[in-house]
Amino acid sequence: MGLFILRRLGVMLLTALCLTFVVFFLTNLYPNLEKLAKTQGNMRMTDEQVENWLSNRGYLQPLPVKYAEWLGVAPGFVHTNAEGEVTGRCIRPGVEPEKAPTYCGVLQGDWGYSTVFKEPVTQIISIRLALTAKLMLWVMLLMVPAALAIGVLAGMREGSRTDRTLSTVSITTTATPEYVSGVIFIALLASSRFGLSPLLAEWGLIEGKTLFKGTATSAMESANFENFFLPVLTIALYGMGYIARMTRASMAEVMTAQYIRTARLKGVSFRNIVMKHALRNALIAPFTVIMLQIPWLLNGVVIVETLFNYKGFGWTLVQAAGNNDIELLLAVSVVSVVVVLITQLISDIGYVFLNPRIRIS
Repeated sequence: MGLFILRRLGVMLLTALCLTFVVFFLTNLYPNLEKLAKTQGNMRMTDEQVENWLSNRGYLQPLPVKYAEWLGVAPGFVHTNAEGEVTGRCIRPGVEPEKAPTYCGVLQGDWGYSTVFKEPVTQIISIRLALTAKLMLWVMLLMVPAALAIGVLAGMREGSRTDRTLSTVSITTTATPEYVSGVIFIALLASSRFGLSPLLAEWGLIEGKTLFKGTATSAMESANFENFFLPVLTIALYGMGYIARMTRASMAEVMTAQYIRTARLKGVSFRNIVMKHALRNALIAPFTVIMLQIPWLLNGVVIVETLFNYKGFGWTLVQAAGNNDIELLLAVSVVSVVVVLITQLISDIGYVFLNPRIRIS
C-alpha cells in the first residue's frame, strides 16, 4: 500500500506539472497579455506601448522562464526603469526592493497578486475556498445519504412500482439544470408575491414575507436554514440523480448474484440480506461517483453561486476568467487540479477497503 501511494503521488506530481503548464501557456498567450496591459494601463495604448508595458513586467520572457519563476524554482523577474525605480515579480506594494525575496512562487507559498481584487492571491483563494467548502459540506450531507437511500430502495426490487417511481425522480432531477431548478425554487419559496410564501404568510405559518431568502450573500458570514437551504438543495438535487442511478444499477446487479440466492434459500431475512450481504458490494461502484462529486462541486457550483450571489470559489473562477486576472486564474486552476488528483487517489484506496478481492500490484 505504501509503495502504491508513493507511485501514485509521483504520477500526481507529474500530472499536476503538465496540467499547470498547459494552463500557464494558455493564460499567457499574447492576446491575453495584450488585454491585461490595456486593462491595467490604458485602453488606448499603442502596440509599442503595450509591448513596453509587458516587457517592463517580465511578461515577454520565454515561457519556460516565466513558468519556472511562477513555480518558484527560478529568481523572480526584476526591472529598473530610467528613473532608477526597481520593480519585479517578488516586489509587492509597500515592500522595499532590498527586502523582497529572490524566489517567490508556488513552492514558496506566493501565488502572485490579483490585478482585479488588488490583494494577494493566497488570501483570496483561502477565503473563497473556505466558503465553497462550507457549501460543499452541506450539499454532500444532504445529497449522498438521500441518493444512496433512493438507489438502494429502487434496486432492492428491480422492476417494481417503487423502482420505476424512484428512477423517474432520479432522471428528472438530473435532467433539470441548476439554473432552472434554482429559479423555480426562488419563485416558489423565496418570492413575496408568488409561490408558497404569500400563502404561508397569510395563514400565519411564517414570521417574515418569505419562507427562504432568494440570495445567499448573508450566508457567507452567518449561514442558517433560511439563507442557505435553497443553494444547497439546488446543487444536491442535480447531483443526486447520478449517485442514485449508479447505486440502483449496482444494487440490482448484486441482488441477482449467486450468493444472494443462496442466502435466500438458507432462510436469511430480506433485511439482513440487504444490509449484511448486498449493501457493501453495491457501494463499490457508487463510491467512485461520490468521490467525483467533490471536484465537480468545486467548479460546478459556478451557476448556483452566481445565481444566489454566493461569492465562493466558483464565483472567483468566473471573476478571474472574465477580468483576465492571470495570477488568480492560475491559482484557481492549480487548486482544481490538486483536488481532482487527491480525490482519485482516495477513490483508489477506498476501493481496496470496500472490496477485499481487489489487490494492489
